[in-house]
Amino acid sequence: MNSVAKSLLTGVKHGRAVGLRSSSARAGKQHLRKLVLGIETSCDDTGAAVVDDAGNVLGEALHCQKEVHLQAGGIIPVVAQQLHRENIERVVREALSVSGVSVRELAAIATTVKPGLALSLEVGLQHSLNLVSRYQKPFIPVHHMEAHALTVRLTHRVEFPFLVLLLSGGHCLLAVAQGVSDFLLLGQSIDIAPGDMLDKVARRLSLRKHPECHSMAGGKAIEHLAQTGNRQQHVFRLPMQQYRNCDFSFSGLQNLVNKVIIQKEKEEGIQEGEILSCVKDIAAAAQHAVAAHIIQRTYRAMLFCIKNSILSSKNATLVVSGGVASNQYIRKGLQTLADANDFALLCPPPRLCTDNGVMIAWNGIERLRAGLGVLHSTDGIRYEPKAPLGIDISKRVEEDSIKVPKLKKKIQWLAS
Repeated sequence: MNSVAKSLLTGVKHGRAVGLRSSSARAGKQHLRKLVLGIETSCDDTGAAVVDDAGNVLGEALHCQKEVHLQAGGIIPVVAQQLHRENIERVVREALSVSGVSVRELAAIATTVKPGLALSLEVGLQHSLNLVSRYQKPFIPVHHMEAHALTVRLTHRVEFPFLVLLLSGGHCLLAVAQGVSDFLLLGQSIDIAPGDMLDKVARRLSLRKHPECHSMAGGKAIEHLAQTGNRQQHVFRLPMQQYRNCDFSFSGLQNLVNKVIIQKEKEEGIQEGEILSCVKDIAAAAQHAVAAHIIQRTYRAMLFCIKNSILSSKNATLVVSGGVASNQYIRKGLQTLADANDFALLCPPPRLCTDNGVMIAWNGIERLRAGLGVLHSTDGIRYEPKAPLGIDISKRVEEDSIKVPKLKKKIQWLAS
């Protein structure tokens, strides 16, 4: 473990880390329903929750590592792993306690096993397998992105199939959810995710030193400053314009933003690490380019699904989830796109868009109902840092080569 990791963990042990959040929606005495404990440790949040088969969240707990990783300017896997180890038992115990449920009353234990940080996934899986072995409970391995995609069915009445856009710090993809564990992958990021890009831009702009943003995560800081910035001061070319598919790319866009930052630093005669006077304009322009790229690819996905009768032209639904889905500027653009194409737009509440135990427990309920992936033997169970979602039909999307109409004609938001 390097010196940075050691100093961060020392800070945690002296009480500088943000701790546990727990809540319960339990009403009255527990009736005879199937209960699932969900455990999430795919990245930097330790989450656990108990959900019943009626969709009631009986109790949840979450330990967030955000403050620790903000100090480092990014997630250090070995630090994340150690914090998971220190907190998982407490988080699981808290979720069970708040729900008023014992492990013996559970119908199954569901846990994220893929994809994610290997060191983080290992902690959740090992703790779960210990519980499964001790109490002889069925085990439900969960795909992290599938859980994000299906969370909306906990909070809204949504029937299959529907189009889903998952946006986060680690993932960006478009897929059609045809059923529990039945997905068609239309496209995904070929490099970094939008949340990762916005975080990196925030770090390059040294937004932690900005008086309005010192306690904000990178993406939140960009969104905040962009509200009072003029995005038209900088125009960034959208990625992948020559490719008529539904894949995404954000690393090239990040490089374009970095070039502008370097140029402006020279013009203002300041060093890297100092705050530019035009920082709000750069934030607004970068956020807009990310949003426009996401919207353009999502538009093509809509057209592809309708053309190929994968979705009905009537009553089609777009579900947006993941941490970046809480960005209101991006959501506003997607809402306008959905309205223009007669799609309903649905998003889980913000607290369920980021990583949490509730979505894992709910995925366990969905799988329990469908009789899919409920294991009575855990022999050979492994975590998988990389794992595709569903059947990849992105080549079919590219073969269709659908030209997206000029967005500005249909979406006033882009021209505002």
